[in-house]
Amino acid sequence: MTELLYMDDSYLRDFEAKVVEVLGDNVVLDKTAFHPRGGGLPEDTGVLVKEGKEFQVVQVFIENGKVLHNVPEHELKTGDAVKGVLNWEKRYMIMRMHTAIHALAAVFNKRTGALITGNQVNIDKSRLDMSLEKMDRVLIDEVFKETNKELAVGRPVKIYYLPREEALKIPGVIKLAEAAPPTVEKLRIVEIEGLDIQADGGPHVSNTKEVGELVLLKIENKGRNNRRVYFTLK
Repeated sequence: MTELLYMDDSYLRDFEAKVVEVLGDNVVLDKTAFHPRGGGLPEDTGVLVKEGKEFQVVQVFIENGKVLHNVPEHELKTGDAVKGVLNWEKRYMIMRMHTAIHALAAVFNKRTGALITGNQVNIDKSRLDMSLEKMDRVLIDEVFKETNKELAVGRPVKIYYLPREEALKIPGVIKLAEAAPPTVEKLRIVEIEGLDIQADGGPHVSNTKEVGELVLLKIENKGRNNRRVYFTLK
């Protein structure tokens, strides 16, 4: 099992690791700070460095329980010591967008009881799907304004772990409409102090002021009781 360094430190930009398996263009490390794509988040990209030579990491994904770093051109072999370096500009934007989605979903849920039916983080714009009964532009505008006020407060974002049964007793810890939490003994909890608490496995900023301001771009009707909002950050 690869040790997932990003689970405990979203701000880790580089790390030392060892190659434990090479599967063609895909490399498995004993530890990694690269977040794989999944859960509505894009993967991290960057480089693996061996003896001063850089090899581009263009994709990171999980397959058969392994975190695979796709390195199209490399000279790596099992046992090699490498340094991983993330594309920090991309990672930090993912962190800001991800925390923004949590905050936005929390305000929607507080105002309407709506649950998340889908989401996708991108570095230029992101989307959030919510189980809203009707398309209400006034309500959506109000939610965005309230979310921006909450972010501007500068709320700490905390990451910690709780036993699964204890975590599931927390009201609102699961905000996905059609998903169950992982069947693991401990759940990773992301808490925006005073605003939101969710079981989550992705990177986040440590304070909501880092997110900036959400700007609503577009609203779409995605069927019965399903509304989609697109936003960017400034």
